Amino acid sequence: MFKLSEIKELIKLVDQTSVHELEIENEGARLLIRKPGKTEVVNVQTASLVPTYTQGVPAPVQQAPTALAAAPAAPEAAQPAAVNANLHQILSPMVGTFYRSSSPEAAPFVSVGDRVNEKSVVCILEAMKLMNELEAEVRGEIVDILVENGQLIEFGQPLFLVKPE
Repeated sequence: MFKLSEIKELIKLVDQTSVHELEIENEGARLLIRKPGKTEVVNVQTASLVPTYTQGVPAPVQQAPTALAAAPAAPEAAQPAAVNANLHQILSPMVGTFYRSSSPEAAPFVSVGDRVNEKSVVCILEAMKLMNELEAEVRGEIVDILVENGQLIEFGQPLFLVKPE
């Protein structure tokens, strides 16, 4: 569980940065902090009887995960979305830093053209000095890697495109 002092400190940190949303899971509890003014609806799943804390916004509404990709896109982004309609997007489950490999010297977990299964690790997401492995959760072929190594990413941001088998 989160201590009130930890929650207050995290709220201060989010307020002082350009991060709009922070989600952390610790010992079965999930903490979600969002800056006011963000109108996006986000799917948040919590374990039964585990509270979700938000700052200055109503509780999140349960919605299909694909709603994050339905945000208004720039005109130039509309065409690739139509082409990639049959591709599966691997989305970021958190705010953090994207890493393609386990260390700077190591080979990337996956590259374009690689085949993955549901348990294949595709990248590492760093959040608050914790390294979190992200699994593909789908069987198929990596078609595109949408972010650069070391790039800051947001919750729900597409990271990979996979052609399902």
